[in-house]
Amino acid sequence: MTTFADALLGRPTPRELRGIPRAGEETFHPSPADWRDEVLYFLLPDRFSDGGEGDRPLLDRSRRDAARPVPADAQTWRWDRWARSGAERWQGGTIRGITSKLDYLRGLGVTTIWVGPVFKQRGHLDTYHGYGIQDFLEVDPHFGSRQELRELVAAAHDRGLRIILDVIFNHSGANFDYLVDDRRVHQAGFLQWPRFYPSIGWRGADDALLAVPIRPDDGVWPAELQSPSCYTRAGTGDLGAGALEDPHAEHKRTDFLDLRDFSLESGSLRLLADCYKYWIALTDCDGFRIDTLKHVSFEEGRNFCGAIKEFAARLGKLDFFLVGEVAGGDFNQDRYLDVLGLNLNAALDIGEMRLTLAGVAKGLLHPAAYFDGFDPGKAVMGSHRNLGRHHVSIVDDHDHVFGAKLRFSAEAATDHQIVAATALQFFSLGIPCLYYGSEQALAGPEAESRGFLPEWGGSDRYLREAMFGPARARRPGRAGLAPGGEALDPELPGFGPFGTAGCHCFDESFPAYRRVSALGALRKRHRVLRSGRQYLRPTAFLDRGFDVHGPGELLAWSRILDDEEAVCIVNTHGRDPRGADVLVDSSLNPPGSSLTVVLNTAEAARMFQPPHPVGTALTVMRTPDGTAFVQVRELPASEVLVLMNHAA
Repeated sequence: MTTFADALLGRPTPRELRGIPRAGEETFHPSPADWRDEVLYFLLPDRFSDGGEGDRPLLDRSRRDAARPVPADAQTWRWDRWARSGAERWQGGTIRGITSKLDYLRGLGVTTIWVGPVFKQRGHLDTYHGYGIQDFLEVDPHFGSRQELRELVAAAHDRGLRIILDVIFNHSGANFDYLVDDRRVHQAGFLQWPRFYPSIGWRGADDALLAVPIRPDDGVWPAELQSPSCYTRAGTGDLGAGALEDPHAEHKRTDFLDLRDFSLESGSLRLLADCYKYWIALTDCDGFRIDTLKHVSFEEGRNFCGAIKEFAARLGKLDFFLVGEVAGGDFNQDRYLDVLGLNLNAALDIGEMRLTLAGVAKGLLHPAAYFDGFDPGKAVMGSHRNLGRHHVSIVDDHDHVFGAKLRFSAEAATDHQIVAATALQFFSLGIPCLYYGSEQALAGPEAESRGFLPEWGGSDRYLREAMFGPARARRPGRAGLAPGGEALDPELPGFGPFGTAGCHCFDESFPAYRRVSALGALRKRHRVLRSGRQYLRPTAFLDRGFDVHGPGELLAWSRILDDEEAVCIVNTHGRDPRGADVLVDSSLNPPGSSLTVVLNTAEAARMFQPPHPVGTALTVMRTPDGTAFVQVRELPASEVLVLMNHAA
């Protein structure tokens, strides 16, 4: 039987939606029983891997200067050029590079890979991030081909992994310019509803204005999206202005900077849904992360997600995962989850909770600041976060829409403090999502070098180091697609990890990787850590009675499923060991019983003789009033213990 993918990949990329065959009755990869069982890993294809790490050395973190070559026209390494490279240029990561790292990710405990947008961008621009689509039916040649994307998904499925694609239906790339008083205007002033600019010109492959796109690099594709009525044509306004409930609010009609806003009520919603149905059937992917969901109306979001859900269900993907990016904090996330209902699985926790999680993990905030977020009576996001399945936990991402634009490890006490944050993600309610490089403690250059970097802490570029360590950035525009070394820019170093170029950092022996891998393996082994009820546990130490102490003290919480209790303990102090008596459930742990250590991250990192090694039985003790507790002593800084009453 000829499959949908066989039929489509055997001929050129479609220029129109009409004529694309209906997806057949072949077998597609099913959805998981519960997305809470998954561990997500988000990567930007351009900044993750090119598959060529075998041809360049592993970065020696103790000798970073050795990986900072001096340009021929300079006396020293040029920080300005490294920073410019990261802000403006493609680095060379590919789909095949992602495929080459599937075993690396599986070893980390990852089960689902969220791949940043791979769709074709405007060739004369350098939108390496992928959010400025020019052809909604094609893969960008910087990344590879449709066939390679299909092969990535198949290879992932063979290894028990899933793939989520990042999709955009709020806007297209900067595919046209406005014509205002016979002048070409790239970013026109905003026009309030119902006004719009009547005249536009399509940007050609060489950036000349065209009345009609003709070549594959002209304008926008598929052809159905070339009707001006598909776009609001309202110009560039304030992305935060207007009421969330107003379908014509400024933040819902404005261009996203110079990316062109779709008028979804005009019929383009159906067209875009058809584009993404094509990708589901072509690649057999498992879900979508939906970009800029806040910037479409409730009805448009519900209709798009519903169309995708129904199509996927027809293919046998009965819970195709849809997770939305809803900017503006907990209230906005909660509102979209309420209105979209079953059409949206979850929201990304990119608001206040991301900062709170990081602050608690670093011992800067009281633990209640995080755990109150799961209490429907106290949390803005209410029951959605408490249920777990409706929020995706984030520590780092590519934007940091709240707070400084710095990775967690950029201001961490140690290069393994990220493990404390990851434990909170992995073992508390929700679906955890790692950001690429967190397991290697990516942090930018050392503190004494940051003064040379423009916009340090305020630019997305410092969240997007290239893990694979390219020696050179790509040349601008289509020159960066030239074969071999001709594509490389001799003036700009690669935007490699920790302010270097030419060395990768896929180090499976790195202590943070080992610790995170141990967290992931334990989460996979014990359902109680994925589905159990959650209770913040009081602790007692130094004659201080049982209470939730902090910040900077032992943090403990339990997950309980039927008769199983897993007690998760994190030392939130970044420098010093901590100990305490930790309250446990008295009914599940009767007198004379014990809890067994099933995880000790210090031991996973091969620390010499850590306290409480795996297999140690901690006796359940009682206070005179019957309070049950176990004694934990000298847990090293930012390390994690997990105890279980049924450890088999």
